[in-house]
Amino acid sequence: MKPLLAITAATLLSLPLYVQAMSADEVVQKHCVACHQAGLGGAPKMDDKAAWAPRIATGVDAMTATVLAGKGAMPPKGTCGSCSEDEIRAAVEAMTAPLQ
Repeated sequence: MKPLLAITAATLLSLPLYVQAMSADEVVQKHCVACHQAGLGGAPKMDDKAAWAPRIATGVDAMTATVLAGKGAMPPKGTCGSCSEDEIRAAVEAMTAPLQ
């Protein structure tokens, strides 16, 4: 039993102590584009300035809160359950910057 515990402890200690954060563009490409590119489930299309204008007017904090909570067909955190609030905020900023 002790050798098994030693092997398990050594394995756990050799694992990285952190998960590397994704860049905003990585989050967008990996988790947002699938729905927002085509407008699936009522998602505003990425290049539709008119659809994004009222959302952008609410500010980044409100848009981030919407993503964190989920809305309509979008689950909480979009499809990025492992994303931090900071990663979500950065993705929101990256998605909306070209539309402002």
